[in-house]
Amino acid sequence: MEKRINIQHTEPQAYKAMLGLEGYLATIQLAKTHKELIKIRASQINACAFCIDMHTKDALKNGETPQRIFLLNAWRETSLFTEEEKIILAMTEEVTLIHQGGLSNETYAKAKAFFDEKIIAQILMVIVTINAWNRIAVSTHLEIA
Repeated sequence: MEKRINIQHTEPQAYKAMLGLEGYLATIQLAKTHKELIKIRASQINACAFCIDMHTKDALKNGETPQRIFLLNAWRETSLFTEEEKIILAMTEEVTLIHQGGLSNETYAKAKAFFDEKIIAQILMVIVTINAWNRIAVSTHLEIA
């Protein structure tokens, strides 16, 4: 792949702002396992090899099992994920694939029945942030280290 600009060096203030979002996400109630599932699933959808590599490694370090990571793109077809995780993954897919209608009323209603507004907002911010990182990494051809 052709080497492209490095946003961190070319626009350090923009990169710093993205890191500010990551700093916020490090302080939220949402479990690390849930954050990593969101990051991996969105990165799979966006075909971001850099982020898939990073977040699968992070998930494993945080105690996630290889089997759940292997089956993440088929989460609906397995009983390995809790109802809570299934709602989070449905939200992740619908928000990531916003051009297909975005977060559906059905999924939002399930989220409201399971989570309070604060957690829903936190889930959405994790989804929004990883989608932004995916777009940076894919657009700049960020290479796996």
